[in-house]
Amino acid sequence: MPKKIWMLFVLALILGAASSKLVAQTTLTGDWTASLVKDNSKLNLNFQRRTENGSRDQFGHSFEFSELGLTREQVQNGGPVSFQLVREAGTIDCEGSFQNGKGSGTFRFTGNAAFLSAMKSRGFDFEKDRGRYEERPLEDRLFTAAALNVTTALADDLLSAGFGKLDVSDLFKAAIFKIDSTFMREMKATGFPNLDMEDLVKARIFHIDAQFVRKAAEMGFDKQSFEGLVKMSIFKVTPEFLAEVRNEGLTDLSVADVVKLRIFHIDGEFIRKAKAEGVPLNVERLVQRKLGVERAARRVVI
Repeated sequence: MPKKIWMLFVLALILGAASSKLVAQTTLTGDWTASLVKDNSKLNLNFQRRTENGSRDQFGHSFEFSELGLTREQVQNGGPVSFQLVREAGTIDCEGSFQNGKGSGTFRFTGNAAFLSAMKSRGFDFEKDRGRYEERPLEDRLFTAAALNVTTALADDLLSAGFGKLDVSDLFKAAIFKIDSTFMREMKATGFPNLDMEDLVKARIFHIDAQFVRKAAEMGFDKQSFEGLVKMSIFKVTPEFLAEVRNEGLTDLSVADVVKLRIFHIDGEFIRKAKAEGVPLNVERLVQRKLGVERAARRVVI
């Protein structure tokens, strides 16, 4: 055999052995429990396993029946089952049984070494992750990627938005909170070019999108900070509420002012009564009046 061919043959053996070792290292087992969601449209599946230090590691998620190769009838009718969740990051094989819409059994996860290599070539190194999953073993991170359906397509999509350096933990956040390049570009276009993944997660949690930003601008808060928008969402600052308090004379309001009004439940009716009693039309004085009224009410009760 020519020397060059021999060297390639040896190299292939080495790489094959390395891949086999990697796949072996990314195999884990545990238990699963499951139950139907309220409308019976999906299956809540919870995976549990013992870690090396003796603690229990759990992961729960809702899946379509088609993703698992199960039918709603199988779950509802009961009996033994065997199903798979096949993902790019690996395969979760499950065995067990269902009774009265609830199930339990064991699972075995086998990771896909090719997925790790493909992700590494895109700048996402699961073996040297710098995010919140840093302390977790490789097989745990790979298992989470499989359960959440983290894919190379997701990685490519996120990278295409040009949001700077992303790490493996960002992939998990994007999968959990349904963040893609379209949403990232949308938030950039609304005047927030420097948001990071944590900000985008906040935006998803508090339902902040381009429409919300436009609505804030229509309410007179067109140059609001991102954190200001978060507060507006948390405290339910709506056009209707603003119109109500503005109609009572509170016209020059900041987001901080409106948030105070919401926190202390100061609405149009309260403002009208306060004005009738001679309280100056000022947010701070209205808050003081609100606190004074509540304290007086407590003293009466006592």
